[in-house]
Amino acid sequence: MSAVELLTIGDMAARSGVAQSALRYYEREGLIRSTRTGGNQRRYERHELRRIAFIRIAQQVGVSLDEIREALAELPENRTPTKADWARLSARWRRKLEARIAMMERLRDQLTGCIGCGCLSLSRCKLINPEDRLAARGAGPQMIINPPA
Repeated sequence: MSAVELLTIGDMAARSGVAQSALRYYEREGLIRSTRTGGNQRRYERHELRRIAFIRIAQQVGVSLDEIREALAELPENRTPTKADWARLSARWRRKLEARIAMMERLRDQLTGCIGCGCLSLSRCKLINPEDRLAARGAGPQMIINPPA
């Protein structure tokens, strides 16, 4: 059995495109793991690069660190995640990502006019939301986050 290749924090930062300070933050938050040398220097197993890539992409589409942490907690700690592990994680996220995509499409389509709450076009909003009837559906831009069926 071959030895596991360990990367320094500098190597990990260079390879992942994430600043060393972010790597330390991700570690404090329990999103990634490292071991320590006798001199207390961090060393990362190569498979942590997959976790970092997942974190970066999820953050880019607006997924919170709490949601990312919850998803990563489902991956095995004692071995490199397999393709099947990642497939299970992505299947659980599919519905959530599809909802986010739909919301982003609504935002894109409505951004130049009213964004769903009336604050950008009060005169137009009188037609879309007379008597402030959307207030009954909840706070915020209801036409975007909770559109009528």
